[in-house]
Amino acid sequence: MSYCMYLCVAVFFYTFTIQNVDAAKSPVDYVNPYMGSISHLLVPTYPTVHLPNSLLRVYPERDNFTSDQVRGLPLVVTSHRGSSAFCLSPVSATTEPLSPVKSYAYDNEKITPYRYSVYLDEEHVNVDFAPSAQSAVYDLTFDKESANQLVVQTSDGKLESNGKGIFGHQVIDGNTKVYMYLEAEQTPVNMGVLRNGKTDQKSTFVEGKNCAMVLGFYSKQVRLRYGISFISCEQAKLNLRREINTYSVNKIAQKGCDRWNEVLGKITVEGGDENDKVVFYTSLYRVYERMVNISEDGRYYSATDGKIHDDEGTPYFVDDWIWDTYRAAHPLRVLIDSEMEQAMITSYIRMAQQSKDGWMPTFPEVMGDTYRMNGNHAVAVVWDAYCKGLRGFDLQAAYKACKAAVMEKSLIPWTKTAATELDAFYKEKGYFPALKPGEKESVKEVSAWEKRQPVAVTLGACFDDYCLSQIAKELKMEDDYHYFLKRSYNYRNLFNAETGFFHPKDAEGKFITPFDYRFSGGLGARDYYDENNGWLYRWDVQHNPADLIRLMGSPQQFVKNLDQTFRESLGKSKFDFFSQLPDHTGNVGQFSMANEPALHVPYLYTYAGQPWKTQKRIRQLLKEWFRNDLMGVPGDEDGGGMSAFVVFSSMGFYPVHPGTPNYVIGSPLFKKIKMKLSNGSVFEIEAKNCSANAKYIQSATLNGKEWNKAWFTHEDIIKGGKLVLVMGEKANENWASSEDNVPPSAELPIK
Repeated sequence: MSYCMYLCVAVFFYTFTIQNVDAAKSPVDYVNPYMGSISHLLVPTYPTVHLPNSLLRVYPERDNFTSDQVRGLPLVVTSHRGSSAFCLSPVSATTEPLSPVKSYAYDNEKITPYRYSVYLDEEHVNVDFAPSAQSAVYDLTFDKESANQLVVQTSDGKLESNGKGIFGHQVIDGNTKVYMYLEAEQTPVNMGVLRNGKTDQKSTFVEGKNCAMVLGFYSKQVRLRYGISFISCEQAKLNLRREINTYSVNKIAQKGCDRWNEVLGKITVEGGDENDKVVFYTSLYRVYERMVNISEDGRYYSATDGKIHDDEGTPYFVDDWIWDTYRAAHPLRVLIDSEMEQAMITSYIRMAQQSKDGWMPTFPEVMGDTYRMNGNHAVAVVWDAYCKGLRGFDLQAAYKACKAAVMEKSLIPWTKTAATELDAFYKEKGYFPALKPGEKESVKEVSAWEKRQPVAVTLGACFDDYCLSQIAKELKMEDDYHYFLKRSYNYRNLFNAETGFFHPKDAEGKFITPFDYRFSGGLGARDYYDENNGWLYRWDVQHNPADLIRLMGSPQQFVKNLDQTFRESLGKSKFDFFSQLPDHTGNVGQFSMANEPALHVPYLYTYAGQPWKTQKRIRQLLKEWFRNDLMGVPGDEDGGGMSAFVVFSSMGFYPVHPGTPNYVIGSPLFKKIKMKLSNGSVFEIEAKNCSANAKYIQSATLNGKEWNKAWFTHEDIIKGGKLVLVMGEKANENWASSEDNVPPSAELPIK
């Protein structure tokens, strides 16, 4: 064989092997739950084991990823970033005295979305775990066949034995309880209550703080299964019986694997490197961590009123931080999981109807609405879904609850209280007033820690008002439509034309001076902004970039200001900067990739006729801040909000303004993307010549027609379609650059 022929054959077999290895990997195989498990500064991502949007979630309890100990084995985590309710501690026959929860040195930990395994060093136990939606199985293998024991703990509740296993509840907040029913494959040789480090076999019941029961087995292998409920122990048992009829971790893990592939497989990608795919599918997996379906056989417990309700055929979802998720996570579900999105909105409405005030929730967790951050962004979720064609919820009821929240509830951050004098001021003057330097807070409802956040509150309220105006228009409520549309322009009242920034004003209508847009506002800039400084809130007009361009003078000045945001120095040492602004991380200049108000900012170039700069920025940000490693997420991943940005941006488009049926085109990471839409249609994106360097769009077609716009509508793709982008290594500054081709913004207010 000639050298040339040998080389050709070798190349063929190498290519064939690589293609088949890649083809053998399913979407869930690309998920790396450890990505981001070490935080740059604040809260890291958690390597969560669960089925998509399911009640039962677990992750190892430890101080942080680098800790060499885990605190027992988790049975269920009831809320995002919460600690485990109930804890399981396997101990060998030689361990005494016993404790309610044991901390273990560990090794050989492996986590996938559907399975968890670890070796507990001192006790010499191999642990294997797999979840279903409301139940799970554990397989514990001790090194020796001896009188091994399992300690089951509740930090605040009660436990009871029935000869085969344990059942009980834990109080997680006020009236909210999580119930458990646990049973073992083999009958325990002894059971009892843990007292003073030993098992009291005469007791079958224990109640209180940090109480525990012990199951003893003379066996090398112990297999458990259990169910979880928010309704009752009996319902927990029913949930277990409905979902699991085996003690085999392998069987339950395989079902979990199949379910994850079904969900993640709604979007397929080709091209890009392996790390791109890991980041993409890991981000998509994180979008499915929340909200969670807590309907159990057609019923659900609502912490809003402390009652059990019939779900009437629509599952009940909780655990959502809407300030974060309205931006991209909810819009992504509109595309690929519209039935679930409609159920989530129906859940919001039910929460409002079950509450004494009738207000739409803001941070609806398992234990009820926790009223964190600022704004009433559920209205954006509602209108975004409706304007994109979703009809499976009561728009009239949603409007009533949203309007009540906007008009009756105070805009004061991090508090649930009726409107105060500050809200009366806002309704009259059109902005939330700031305190003068040195002025003491006189409104008792304002949090001493969170402060007034007047600029952030005003800008967020403007966005909510715009969405509310559009619902009113749809419902033919003309007076409400005009009123809220006019209020959606209140951001103008804080725009400082001399500086080009949104600038806090005092109650007398004067700008606060002296002022530094980087550092004024104290810790987290909360005296004026929220977590981020004036440089980032300069762009917080998602619904009307066109008007923001007018305020800044011209598209050219708008772009210049955008560029400077990415170039402006920290102005202090990193130590000093992040000591004051710990949430404002993931910096590129004064831009913060680590915080949700930044997500739409790189797409704003497109509104000023320079989409090529959006293409450049998006690729830069994805590569710099989202990576397949332990520090591969730049900041707090608050329930899928930031991860959904990665999913959208990697595909090459983004919903800059939730509440309009439009998407702005960026720069896809992959050569081919196929998204299976909720109605069964498929939207395809083909990026010809796409590579790490070829990030710029040279030309495009949409559904076979030449496309010279850097945006498209929901209607363009919802029946299935194809966007073809021809990519190149140098910017085509003429493509989609004319004023006629920029994305639309909000309508002008009615005079």
